[in-house]
Amino acid sequence: MRKIKAIILAGSRDFGRCPIASRVTPALWPVFDKPALAYLLHNLSGQGIKEAVICSNGGTALLQKNIKDVDSMKINFVEDELPMGSAGCIREAANGHADALLIVLNAATVLPPDIGELVRAHHAGNCEMTVVFEPYSDNGILTKQLSGIYICEPSVVEHIPKQGYCDIKEGLIPILNRAGKNVYTVMLDKSVGSFRNRAGYLAAVAHYLENHGDLPLRKLSGSENIWCADNVTVAPSAKIFGSAVILDGAVISENTIIFGHTVIGRNVKVSESSFLENCVLWDGSIVGKRCCLRNSLVDYNTVIPAGQTIEDTVITSRRFSRLRGLIKSAVRVTGNKINQMRIWPQVFTERFEAKTALWVGTIILAGVFIWSYWFDFAELWDIWWRSDEYSSGMLVPLFALYILWARRNEIFQYNIEPSLWGMLGLIFAQAARYFGLYFMYSSAERFSIVFTVASLVLLLFGWSIFHKLVPLLLFLCLMLPLPHSIHTAVMLPLQNLATKSAVFCLETAGFTVFHQGNVIHLNETTIAVAEACNGLRMITAFFVVTGFIVLLLHRPWWEKLVLFASSLPVALLCNTARLTITSIAFSRFRAGRWEQMFHDFGGYAMMPLAIAIVMFELWLLAKLTISSSQPQYEQL
Repeated sequence: MRKIKAIILAGSRDFGRCPIASRVTPALWPVFDKPALAYLLHNLSGQGIKEAVICSNGGTALLQKNIKDVDSMKINFVEDELPMGSAGCIREAANGHADALLIVLNAATVLPPDIGELVRAHHAGNCEMTVVFEPYSDNGILTKQLSGIYICEPSVVEHIPKQGYCDIKEGLIPILNRAGKNVYTVMLDKSVGSFRNRAGYLAAVAHYLENHGDLPLRKLSGSENIWCADNVTVAPSAKIFGSAVILDGAVISENTIIFGHTVIGRNVKVSESSFLENCVLWDGSIVGKRCCLRNSLVDYNTVIPAGQTIEDTVITSRRFSRLRGLIKSAVRVTGNKINQMRIWPQVFTERFEAKTALWVGTIILAGVFIWSYWFDFAELWDIWWRSDEYSSGMLVPLFALYILWARRNEIFQYNIEPSLWGMLGLIFAQAARYFGLYFMYSSAERFSIVFTVASLVLLLFGWSIFHKLVPLLLFLCLMLPLPHSIHTAVMLPLQNLATKSAVFCLETAGFTVFHQGNVIHLNETTIAVAEACNGLRMITAFFVVTGFIVLLLHRPWWEKLVLFASSLPVALLCNTARLTITSIAFSRFRAGRWEQMFHDFGGYAMMPLAIAIVMFELWLLAKLTISSSQPQYEQL
């Protein structure tokens, strides 16, 4: 074979879409005893490939820490600080070498094909690039899909733009076609076991078990497709059907049934009378008695309580660890509150001054509230910290506290009259929280935070103060991220709208520009409008800022409503302006430092523009209306 350089695309963490992929890239998900990327590297080394370049976006240090040296293979890492696309990774990984054939693979590939056969097919096609397809079953209908494997002649690097973002499918292949270069396709006879999420991961593990009988483990006595480590415990009454792998220290208890393609990690315990079908359990997890798990992935060190039925999901740590304690605490606290409700006003008036009682009670309840929701606050903080779209949420509690302090005298003029309706609201909030915990709907858990605060306000202070604080309580909802289904539904339309609006502005300004999907071609520069540039970050930030301004203003309610509703068009307008200016900057400045500055700080530059628009709206509303305190004159 010719000298071959493998270019492995490790990507980055998948924020928000998969609980585990948001924490660690799929390239490092374990396939039995080592990460998927390690399987790929050892396979390529065994096929005679001597050099590999691993490209990632923000995860290089973690990859280097978890991937050990592979015998007879030189491994280099390329850190993609700004998204440059799969073709951009080819450009960086080739590094000017003009003699090596380039083969591009997804890092999470556990069943790579015979590279020699692919190379021979590539030469037979007499082409610049070979695109590899794999079989795919869709509802029983066999079709084909991209395998994520490409074979490229070193000359393709000349056709990749030297700056900016370039994808293979939407960028490089159309460029090669326009240049008259041949692009060849090859169809494999089986899947390569590539994955990006839970479903793909379980399918890849199943394919591996079906196609490999050489695992470095012993086979369970009397079985041909069940592999076990030496120090595992399998109860005599346990039944295992299909292919399974059981690693060191695992315990399979009495009357357990394991069906399909299942992997039991190290030190995993499956308790009595449980049922597992097509599942992968990572190290240290515990499945309680009489549980039923189907097509699911269980995270490291996860404890699943007895009697759970879970299908088609990712089960992460901490989900069930405090569920029983929460229920018992809620029952105990609710009983105490009901018993003490009738004497609260007397306690406040007889033992304390009104203001002292108010502050002491607020501090105590705030402490209990924070303790109860500590893990939910930690999860929210993690989302604010790592997600650009919802990072503005961390400002909402600070703004709310400031508004509450600024209006304390106005609020506390009302009488304190505790209402039992708040108890019903508190029960509803905890029921919503239990629903979110049990069925793994994080949005319901986060919603219960705001509803619990509202219920406590009504319970302790009564309807008068509650009515006064309703706008502030609604403002707290802005600190919560959108539910995953809504987030997914709006991402692509916003991304398409951002691309088309930026192209319209560039054309209006006299530039020659066209777009393919979400890729803008301006002069000789290719700019990709990534998901992070869809405008959702500006929408959430402007809603928070505008909501804060609305709460501070003393204006008629309808003016506040108009001002708050205008946040959406103002955010879209500013995002379009940012994309337009950034696109022009990318076409004018070639230095990476300037590109990065426009990419990272362009959004912040739009905030003064947005505030100026809001000020103009306030001025315009003031000019369009006449205060009722001003004298009215009748025209003669």
